[in-house]
Amino acid sequence: MTVDTRPITESEFPGWLRALATGFLRPPLITDEEAESRRAHMDLARMSGAFDDGRCVATYRTFDQRITVPGGARVAATAVTQVTVSPTHRRRGLLSRLMAEGLAGAKERGDALATLIAAEYPIYGRYGFGPAASITEWTVDVPRTGLDGRRALPEGGGRIDLVESGDVRKTGPALHERLAADRHGVVSRDEHWWNVNTGAEPTPPHPWTEPFHAVYRSAGGEPEGLVTYAADDRWGDAKQPLNTATVRDLIAVTPEAERALWHFVCSVDWVTTVRSGYRAADDLLPDLLPDPRAARVRTAADFLWVRVLDTVRALEARTYEAPASLVLEVVDAAGFAGGRFRLATEGGRASCAPTTAAPDLTLDVRELGALYLGDASAVRLSALGLLTEHRAGAVAEADTAFRTARRPWCPDVF
Repeated sequence: MTVDTRPITESEFPGWLRALATGFLRPPLITDEEAESRRAHMDLARMSGAFDDGRCVATYRTFDQRITVPGGARVAATAVTQVTVSPTHRRRGLLSRLMAEGLAGAKERGDALATLIAAEYPIYGRYGFGPAASITEWTVDVPRTGLDGRRALPEGGGRIDLVESGDVRKTGPALHERLAADRHGVVSRDEHWWNVNTGAEPTPPHPWTEPFHAVYRSAGGEPEGLVTYAADDRWGDAKQPLNTATVRDLIAVTPEAERALWHFVCSVDWVTTVRSGYRAADDLLPDLLPDPRAARVRTAADFLWVRVLDTVRALEARTYEAPASLVLEVVDAAGFAGGRFRLATEGGRASCAPTTAAPDLTLDVRELGALYLGDASAVRLSALGLLTEHRAGAVAEADTAFRTARRPWCPDVF
């Protein structure tokens, strides 16, 4: 029997959730409460499935997103999420069909980019996505940090206050907007995100456990940072505390706030270990400690993947670190972003237009996505055989133009 791929209907929503749970190896029992809670925040028009004899066997969903690119512009993107194929229907091309239809819809809506968080590395390069921003998680051995436990107040006259979840919903969005204006790779957070992550909206079947929240304010009283963390309750045999504090979110818009919040988390009584959560690969955390070796890398991996859908708009939206004049041959098997383009950068800004001139570089749209936020190296991609140089020096020129002083960071799973 033919398996159909299409947008889902209202009556098919619970079955779609069951297929989603199955694909993510979660118990495939969906209560009416969970279905009702999720339905309130999902757009059926942006949800697709594969159906075999009426049963949903694959899932795919997108939503509108803004992502900060180098230079601070916020670019409209299609965020791809909740992609699964049931184990009974693997290797039948269902994901390829859903992805092709979904990316075509994104292109038609006029989005210049598509984004996703890849659970598995090998899958999404086939569809033109490239790994564009990495994450690192550190485990901090607090007694080894060298921090002076007698020093309680932040330096420079600032202060840290514990706050309630309601205060986070008031203070957090503005702080995040300031972060997004400054740090490329950051994606938008809507009101639903803040409600879910402060317990204002239930997410059955997952029970809510209230974490701790703290806000850093400058000497002038301006909120400049926010940290959310949770702690376990573990004690050693000799009745000594061995608790771990896990940071769920830490955003800071000034170096002073970042330093103060990390020092605060590492000074909480009874906490001997701090898990940083997913941070930028070049995060300041280790070097904010007197002994950086107290921070041990726990996880280092690719995280945010980018798929360019409109080469001209995408390349003109960001800034560049050095002047360049490059003719790029972009190969896109799906036909969304391919062609030959002249990219000219001067004073940080760029112009990009189709051209018939001979190419300086040839690259797949996948590698363009990897380069786009400034994290990947054109020199490395060339050495790996993923980028072809036709004009001597073009690879080095692209490398200095695309790379950024700070590495991109996406704080959020979506």
